[in-house]
Amino acid sequence: MRLIKETSIQFMAQSRLGLYVSGAVIGAGIISLILAGGPLLSIDFKGGTLLAVHFTDPVDVNDIRSAMSTVSIDGQPFDFSKTEIKQFGSTRDISVRIPHLDKEPANFAQRIIVHLRKSFSDKVPEIESDFILSIEKVGPKIGSELSNKAILAIISALGLILFYISIRFEFNFALSAIAALAHDVFVTLGIFSIMGYEISLPIIAAFLTIVGYSLNDTIVIFDRIRENVKSMKRLTYTQVIDH
Repeated sequence: MRLIKETSIQFMAQSRLGLYVSGAVIGAGIISLILAGGPLLSIDFKGGTLLAVHFTDPVDVNDIRSAMSTVSIDGQPFDFSKTEIKQFGSTRDISVRIPHLDKEPANFAQRIIVHLRKSFSDKVPEIESDFILSIEKVGPKIGSELSNKAILAIISALGLILFYISIRFEFNFALSAIAALAHDVFVTLGIFSIMGYEISLPIIAAFLTIVGYSLNDTIVIFDRIRENVKSMKRLTYTQVIDH
């Protein structure tokens, strides 16, 4: 049983529409990236401390922000009200992302936990382990190394793809494949920026997965076009692509 009986679709006739839609999405993504100062990187790349805590009752983010503006550690005041504080999962679960400090106090994360428990003593579980969902900490040096390795992984993948397709097909085909891969990555990156999603190591792996699937589709299409060019010499190149 064939769900789609007519498979002769004039894709090239709709190429201008596709160009406009893709251009609009990529353009919006680029504007979002410029306004945001680049993609929102997780602590995997920037370094810092990420706390996820659970309250027994719903807590307003503004109340957390107010409490984080008056943190005192060893007599030294800190204002973390402008750090990233948001709810996740439910109104009782809060994540606090604090950038790396040059002179970070000892047991910094644990002291922030103590401060939050004191500030909201009527809304925290009695057992501390029930309050702490997770604590993540990455140093700036490790974050920088991860950033460099992630960029190197993507550049290496694109270079190998360019080399492989140049041998398998033609260099012009390879450039087209790289353009298609760049399109898919930029669209996804733009959507992440517009939606405010952060880029972490698993997301980098997801980007590489997108590259893999996009490359697989591209090779299948290029292989079919190469076969049709040989057997349909009377047709124009546009007609061959649509066939």
